[in-house]
Amino acid sequence: MIPPLPDHMLRQLGRTEGDADTLGVLVRDQDTRRLLLLRALLDAAGAAPADVLPPQALDRLRQDWALLERAERADRTALRTVLLHPLVGPWAQRCLSGLSSPGPATGPGPGPELRADLDHLSALAAAAAIRAGIPFTTRLTAHGGLLSLPTLGALRTETEASAPVDIAFSGDELTMRETGQESISAHTHPDGTTGSGDPRWLPVLALPAVQSGIGPVPLDDVDPYRTDGRGLQRHGLSAATHIDDHERKAWAESWAGVAPLLAIGGEHRLTEAAVLLRCLVPLGPPPGSGPAGEGTAHCSGTRREAFGAVLSSRPATPAYFASTLVHELQHTKLSALCALLPLHHEDATPRHFAPWRSDPRPFDGLLQGAYSHIALADYWQRFALSARRVTHRDLAWAEHARCREQVGAVLPVLAGSAELTREGRVLVNEMIALYHRLDDCPPPAGHLARAEAYVATAKVIWQQRNGPHRP
Repeated sequence: MIPPLPDHMLRQLGRTEGDADTLGVLVRDQDTRRLLLLRALLDAAGAAPADVLPPQALDRLRQDWALLERAERADRTALRTVLLHPLVGPWAQRCLSGLSSPGPATGPGPGPELRADLDHLSALAAAAAIRAGIPFTTRLTAHGGLLSLPTLGALRTETEASAPVDIAFSGDELTMRETGQESISAHTHPDGTTGSGDPRWLPVLALPAVQSGIGPVPLDDVDPYRTDGRGLQRHGLSAATHIDDHERKAWAESWAGVAPLLAIGGEHRLTEAAVLLRCLVPLGPPPGSGPAGEGTAHCSGTRREAFGAVLSSRPATPAYFASTLVHELQHTKLSALCALLPLHHEDATPRHFAPWRSDPRPFDGLLQGAYSHIALADYWQRFALSARRVTHRDLAWAEHARCREQVGAVLPVLAGSAELTREGRVLVNEMIALYHRLDDCPPPAGHLARAEAYVATAKVIWQQRNGPHRP
């Protein structure tokens, strides 16, 4: 039997690296899972009882699916751009759940949440047809004041209630008309972006690609499924936000400096951003940072069901923007690897100390955190060794020393687990080797001492908060 991932690729990933071929294995597996999820959604719709999905709603779903098939015949790449957009994943899982396990009946037909989810399939089909250049006319439904066309943009409607919107597309012109309102036009451009002189149209901002030969990176602030709206503050994240023209300019200016800073971390950092990053979702300032998000306060995260998306408040500097991508793309990478093959058989009990969190972590969370932090330690060390300005060098050494000490505090737990699989053991051993290689260029003594004190203090506070019975 051929292993799903050869050992030389697994060792690359253990070093938090990965060339295009290695990352491509993870991407193909995730893409296949997405397409299977969409097929499962279609099957669930066909099997749903009439009180959940009435015949007319099922007919509309099949019409939307037929439009997706037309788009595939016309331009398969265009279709995949839409269906593999990260934020389609959360929608598909939610829609499938609604069809398979509907809530209490409130009347004939789907409930309001499932109805909105099913309406979104119509918007997905329309977006795919637009990207594929297929002329069409249809009626869509806006919810919550927006009609989102995934990957393209959204129409801001006059009402927050559900509202029908007639749309037509031909050539490169998209016409939209909310019932009772004047129509608006938007134009599609060869690079897949859109534009309109009407302020009701909110285009998705496209940030330039980090490498030539790949597409731009969408900064998606209009997709209704970019967060699930639950538990964000518990994880230190703020809510998703819409950004105005001033904020768009600030994001674009910060992004312009990211590629050369990623390159400082090694060619593999550019490669992973080029291969894995499919969209950015802007978040508001971190909870507790004040209305303007002053200083360097920052929050970011990923969602396993939204492969390729990084959710982030706007980093204070391009250097922190680059480090955010390094951090979050390790989570993307490791989550995809764990979906491909098991790394351990530990249970999900939250019991482990992690210096980057105040709460006990399950083993899998400990592995995820150590993996992302050792990548950061490596990145900041390279940054420090290349920095010309003393202030930049000091900042980088401080970040490196803190991340390295944090990882050193948890590596014994990871290495000592008897529940690691053979592949998990290979991965952890490579992490340990990278950790020791960082010793070749140690940080200045002062930074090291402060990092050691930081981790020791974090452990004392953690034990006081979580009890002495904790390890």
